[in-house]
Amino acid sequence: MDALKDELAAVAARMVVEEGLEYGAAKRRAVKQMGLSMRTALPDNALLDAAVEEYIAIFCADTQPGELHALRLLALEWMERLERFRPHVAGAVWHGTATRRSDIYLQLFCDDSKSAEIGLIDMQVRYEPRTVNGFHGEPVDALSVQAYCSELGEHVGVHLLVYDFDDLRGALHADTSGRRPRGGVAALRSLLHDVRP
Repeated sequence: MDALKDELAAVAARMVVEEGLEYGAAKRRAVKQMGLSMRTALPDNALLDAAVEEYIAIFCADTQPGELHALRLLALEWMERLERFRPHVAGAVWHGTATRRSDIYLQLFCDDSKSAEIGLIDMQVRYEPRTVNGFHGEPVDALSVQAYCSELGEHVGVHLLVYDFDDLRGALHADTSGRRPRGGVAALRSLLHDVRP
């Protein structure tokens, strides 16, 4: 059973890195691609994290650090623009596994749920509103923007997930492996200073 989960994680990791799929979608597509039952037990995110890191080390070691740096710079630019909404970067850009196929996920912690949308309108930024599952599985508003990344020479999806200010209290606790799930402006600046391509 563990060997099957390892194989599923390896197939899903390739999809995460090469196609920019999110973990859940990559796991489901891996099950389908391998011809397994939809009831097959899926690898957990820790196992998929390890598989993604291994895939990057084997196949993308020469390009991934520069791509990650470019995405972190773009994330910081948007976080600085949206600083009044207490932005935190999450996902692959924060955890260090992003490639040029990855989107940027910023979580905004607002006093008023509509203030971020009004802020984008004031900045004359075009966005697409939708609803996604939040970090506790609850529905949250997401504002998706296509932002040009000059270092990569292409547009990147920047997704702004809008949370209530009160959600920030529990959002910074480390997970079971001791890793923080998201970081603010100062934390991202520190990463950019400490980790260079």
